[in-house]
Amino acid sequence: MNSECKVNEIYNKSSTGQQVSNEEIKTIENIIRDLDNGLIQVVERVDNEWKTNVWIKKAILLYFKSRKIDNIELPPFTYRDCIPLKNIEGNNNSRIVPGAIVRYGSFLENKTVAMPSFINIGAYVSEGTMVDTWATVGSCAYIGKNVHLSGGVGIGGVLEPISNNPVIIEDNCFIGSRSIIVEGVRVGQGSVIGAGVTLTASTPIIDVTGTEEKKYKGIVPPHSIVIPGSRNKSFPAGEYQVPCALIIGSRNNSTNQKVTLDQTFRR
Repeated sequence: MNSECKVNEIYNKSSTGQQVSNEEIKTIENIIRDLDNGLIQVVERVDNEWKTNVWIKKAILLYFKSRKIDNIELPPFTYRDCIPLKNIEGNNNSRIVPGAIVRYGSFLENKTVAMPSFINIGAYVSEGTMVDTWATVGSCAYIGKNVHLSGGVGIGGVLEPISNNPVIIEDNCFIGSRSIIVEGVRVGQGSVIGAGVTLTASTPIIDVTGTEEKKYKGIVPPHSIVIPGSRNKSFPAGEYQVPCALIIGSRNNSTNQKVTLDQTFRR
C-alpha cells in the first residue's frame, strides 16, 4: 500500500473515532519528515497543471492530532505548542533571521531569506525567494522561485476544509507590502501585485488595459501588474463601493528595474 492509501485509511479511521495505532502514528511522522525535507509537496506542478495532494493535508491534520502540547524553550522565552521549529542543516544556504518562525514540516529551498516572519507547516518556499519582515506564509501555500513577499504580506493557509486548494505564487512575482492573498488564489508567473491589494477567491480581478474589461476570479494572469480598485455594487440599502483588483498593464523592463531582486542578499 502506498503512502497516499495509508494516510487515507488512517484518516478515515481517525474520523470515525477509532484509535490510531503507534505504527500508524509512525507512518504519519515519516510523511511529515519527508514534507520537512522537501521530498513531497502539498501542491505541485504535474504536466504543466497545478495539483493539490489532499492526502498530505490529511497527514498534517493527523500529525497535529497525534502530538502532545509541550514547552519549546528559546531563552529567555518559553512557548507551548505541538509542532517543533524547523532545523535547517547541510548545504542549504537559506537565511532565517532572528525573530523569524519557521515551523517543522515546511520547506525552504536553497538561497531563501526569511526576515522576521512566519512560515507555517506544509508551506513550500522556492529558491531565491525573500520573505520580508512581518510577512506570513500560511500552511500548504506554494511560493515559487525568486519571489519577493514584501513587508506585512499575508499569504493565506489552508488545512480545512480539506478539499480547498492552497495559495500559489508562481516564479518571479513581486507581492507588494500589506497585500493579502487567500482562498486558493493563483498568481501567475512574473506578476507584480501592488501594495495593499486583497485577492480572495471571489475578488473580481479586472483587466482594464483594453477597450473592454476582462474579468477573472481566483487567477492573476502571468506578467500582470495589479493595483487595488473599487466598483459600484447595488444592495437593498443602496449603491456602495466594493473592493476589486485592477490589471493595469504587463510587466516590462521599466517594471523589472523597480522590483528585480538583488542577488547580493543570496549566497
